[in-house]
Amino acid sequence: MAHTINPFSLKEAQLDDSQEKILLPPTDPNAEVLEILHYKLVYVNGACPRNYRVYKADCMIGVIFQYITHWSNGVDSLRYAEPIDAAVGLDDFMNVAKISTAATEQPATEDELLDKESDASSERLVAA
Repeated sequence: MAHTINPFSLKEAQLDDSQEKILLPPTDPNAEVLEILHYKLVYVNGACPRNYRVYKADCMIGVIFQYITHWSNGVDSLRYAEPIDAAVGLDDFMNVAKISTAATEQPATEDELLDKESDASSERLVAA
């Protein structure tokens, strides 16, 4: 009996394998991790640049890149001599982005708050 290989399933299997390797958490014993101050850099892939996910307090904050001559973080156009500088630059950018996003969000209007309260009351009545 001849067996045929479906190229789609083979490609899907290859994607699943690569995703598993790429998405290793910093706690995985197979992950290549650099610990620098309060950051963990987890190698993802690449040769030049090498791509690292940056974690702070077990939360991923972004990605930095290691080139032969420098590091970069992708959120600014700076070249950093050390990985810690690229990680701190990324972290600072993300903190500023959070502050500016919070400052530009509009508070809910009275009508929106009343709508939410009405919706919650309706859901409680339906559930009862």
